[in-house]
Amino acid sequence: MVREILLTDYQRCGHKNVSLGTLMQVFWWQPNPGLKFLTYFRLTQYFRRKNRLLFYVFFLGWRKMKYKYGFDISYRATIGKGLYIGHFGGIVIHGDAVIGEHCNLSQGMTIGVLNRGKNTGVPKIGNRVFMGPNCVILGGISIGNDALIGANAVVTFDVADKAVVAAPLASVISHQGATSYVVLPNS
Repeated sequence: MVREILLTDYQRCGHKNVSLGTLMQVFWWQPNPGLKFLTYFRLTQYFRRKNRLLFYVFFLGWRKMKYKYGFDISYRATIGKGLYIGHFGGIVIHGDAVIGEHCNLSQGMTIGVLNRGKNTGVPKIGNRVFMGPNCVILGGISIGNDALIGANAVVTFDVADKAVVAAPLASVISHQGATSYVVLPNS
């Protein structure tokens, strides 16, 4: 089962199989931080209840990747096959979060818990959901299949299938420019 899940993850990044050559490419020749992390993540989850020694071996690798690349994704999180991590850095996913199959994660995003209010809990994300850069998904909500969460969107409500959620559009608030922000030498 873990082999099928890893194969689907690798296929999302354009690899046909999970061979020794593919692993050499992903880990050393052309490093792919998302796939490196996912390999340790999946194997940590797989060996958690099957083999304590191998669990600790992969757990240590998972922790190293977590700090090296900025993926704070709990090994307790339930994540379907075919996950794609486009860019590394600043991804936080709560340990009780549920993410469906073939989802995309972008840099700077958070899937977290709300401890009070009407949406107390952790999100459940459907299949084929794109989560844009710096989006935040909080609370006991459901994100439908094929939904798109845009950049910088803060989502604390249920999202229907195929819905697109976007943050407010940027607007001009001043015409003073970057005069005091861009400091040139010898100015």
